[in-house]
Amino acid sequence: MPVNTDYAGREYPPAGPFPVTREEIAAFAEALGSTNGAHLDPGTARSLGHADVVAPPTFAVRLAQRCEAQLVQDPEAGIDFSRVVHGEEGFTHHRPIVAGDVLTGTLHVDRMREAGGHGMVSTRVELTGADGGPVTTVTSTIVVRGQG
Repeated sequence: MPVNTDYAGREYPPAGPFPVTREEIAAFAEALGSTNGAHLDPGTARSLGHADVVAPPTFAVRLAQRCEAQLVQDPEAGIDFSRVVHGEEGFTHHRPIVAGDVLTGTLHVDRMREAGGHGMVSTRVELTGADGGPVTTVTSTIVVRGQG
């Protein structure tokens, strides 16, 4: 089944809230092999002007994928996750993500098309803080490999 190109332009309801904890940030930093004190020590983060420990820049992907699940799990979208190959990921940080944030994400399906027998799906997740202000924009492209 090909991807449903009619989904291009669709916006999903906000997902979340996603509370961000020191423990999540530390675990993510550890998985990356980061020893940066701003990710692990509140004192270090505060000395750098942050309210608490700062998430590594790619931490936002954890939240974006939870938002993107709305599309991937929608049977009418035509995305067979067993055939998905990651194409591209991008981040625009409007401010750092810090422990104590409570974020919400809105998924936008920017583009869905067929190319060479494969589905190409480009999404954008706008992560916002509790105050509604922008935090991070995550863009993603996946390829849904064709059957033939």
